[in-house]
Amino acid sequence: MFQFYNLIPSLTALENVTLVTEMSEHPMPPGDALALVGLADRLNHYPSQLSGGEQQRVAIARAVAKRPDVLLCDEPTGALDYATGKVVLEVIAKINAELGTTAAVITHNAPIAQIADRVLRMADGRIASVEPNATKLRPEQISW
Repeated sequence: MFQFYNLIPSLTALENVTLVTEMSEHPMPPGDALALVGLADRLNHYPSQLSGGEQQRVAIARAVAKRPDVLLCDEPTGALDYATGKVVLEVIAKINAELGTTAAVITHNAPIAQIADRVLRMADGRIASVEPNATKLRPEQISW
């Protein structure tokens, strides 16, 4: 999942998700993936008709529709306002809990680490530390 959503502007949310399911062996139905991220009522909307947070959730639905074992999220809240960023983190946590998908969230926003099971810190292009998170919080409990 990219920091920038990379949605195809001429395709609806449903079509953007369907596109990737055609390349997967055992995909999730596209409508189910969009429902999982709270967009069941926005299936036929084009990216230009969606807010930034909704576009990000379409990108998440597109990624999880392929049923990956690992979801790599590069700054998933970087271009979003505080409230929408929290919604996106809640969606990522939900996918982790309900589908068992491992989510690796790359961020410069240190408070987001509070929702992780493990925190890896990087320095000079290398892993500097790996720490279990003894006080894991839910996305709605953190603030930045």
